[in-house]
Amino acid sequence: MPAQTEARSLNWRPMTGVDLDGVVQVAQKSFPDHPEERACFANRLDLNPNGCFVLADDQGTVKGYLVSYPWMRNMAPALNVLIDAIPADADSYYLHDLAIDPDVRGGGYTRKIIDQLAEQARAEGWPQVSLVAVNNATGFWSRNGFEVQTPDGIATKLASYGDDARYMERPLV
Repeated sequence: MPAQTEARSLNWRPMTGVDLDGVVQVAQKSFPDHPEERACFANRLDLNPNGCFVLADDQGTVKGYLVSYPWMRNMAPALNVLIDAIPADADSYYLHDLAIDPDVRGGGYTRKIIDQLAEQARAEGWPQVSLVAVNNATGFWSRNGFEVQTPDGIATKLASYGDDARYMERPLV
């Protein structure tokens, strides 16, 4: 079966509600220690559809996703919590989640969508993209232009993300 998956063309496209079950499946494989429910992904898609993408094959099977939205700099939303609205005083663009199904990792899919998101955020006037790196992914994010930031109080804000969580930013200006 993996050979068939590899033979299929995978492309990034905007996420739709139909993709949510596939997003949850990829999330469960990629972040077993940081589970988020379908409702959380649906919430982010409803709040900012222009910042949600899936990596899918030609049959629509989700093999990866990226979820992002405007947020507050030096902050991170709690895991698996619904958000009522994008903050009116948002001052950063937040990359909530990026995951690729383990079956197709290593195919060069992440760089394209990260750069696309950075260009989109820059065009919208955001000064940086921020994120919380988990699962010892700081090196991966550093290779993609992100730098660890240590603003006052950030360790407390990241406690629910695990001991290895690091707040990072990629400047866009």
